[in-house]
Amino acid sequence: MTEIAFTKGHGTGNDFVIVADPEGELDLSDDQVAILCDRRFGIGADGLLRVVRSDRLPEGAAALAEDEHAEWFMDYRNADGSKAEMCGNGVRVFAKYLLDAGLATLAPGSTLPIGTRAGVRDVTRSETGFQVDLGRWRAESGEPTVRARGIDVARPGLGIDLGNPHIVVALASEEELEALDLSARPIVEPAPERGANIEFVVPQEPLVKDGIGRVRMRVFERGVGETLSCGTGVAATALAVREWAGPTAPSHWRVEVPGGTLAVRMFPAEDGEHVALSGPATLVYTGTVALA
Repeated sequence: MTEIAFTKGHGTGNDFVIVADPEGELDLSDDQVAILCDRRFGIGADGLLRVVRSDRLPEGAAALAEDEHAEWFMDYRNADGSKAEMCGNGVRVFAKYLLDAGLATLAPGSTLPIGTRAGVRDVTRSETGFQVDLGRWRAESGEPTVRARGIDVARPGLGIDLGNPHIVVALASEEELEALDLSARPIVEPAPERGANIEFVVPQEPLVKDGIGRVRMRVFERGVGETLSCGTGVAATALAVREWAGPTAPSHWRVEVPGGTLAVRMFPAEDGEHVALSGPATLVYTGTVALA
């Protein structure tokens, strides 16, 4: 048995086990990650964040080639142990950990670049905690349909790629959103090659207030199940609703999830339109755990 130190953190209820491994010496198997994230037999979390220097692992080489200042790499694993490209809430929690542990600094107005499997993501401070530039997004082609428990017929979805795949589904009412049973994985046809996070959304009334769009969302994350929040899913939801709302729709959104509220902002950049996510990041407690 090996004993490792960990920190538990969350962003609007999307929770993580954080393990510091600066030199990349800890090789966690899928089963070990799944045990650590198990809510009955482990610590319990939606995923695991391994804090490792970018130059200590193969995936980090691409991050350093993109930005030589991306010293730290977020090795994100889903609760089932599978590797994931990105996690919008996880990046904010990762940045919070780096700062509190003294591994990085982030002065007001400056940027902290963090390596991920989807590329480098820049983090800045915001009024609510941290803002992460999720980079350029892409609408997927095709017309997927989604079936889920609690809705009577399959619904059309819009595919959005934010480094990780999403399918956003519009529902007709708050009642439909509440009636969803996401204890079972929604069925997507045709099945996406990499899987996808599935977001179900309803507009608030009115949709736009004081120039800000407002929606509610629930999400089923691949490799996890239903979570209280999904950062990239929140961004994908805002992008999808803006697309459906038409050219007069705003570029600022507030998305309510079961774990709280997050802000989304779309803005132009040299390589195309980017989307940013703002919200809190909280570290809850630290401890040690025996790892088989």
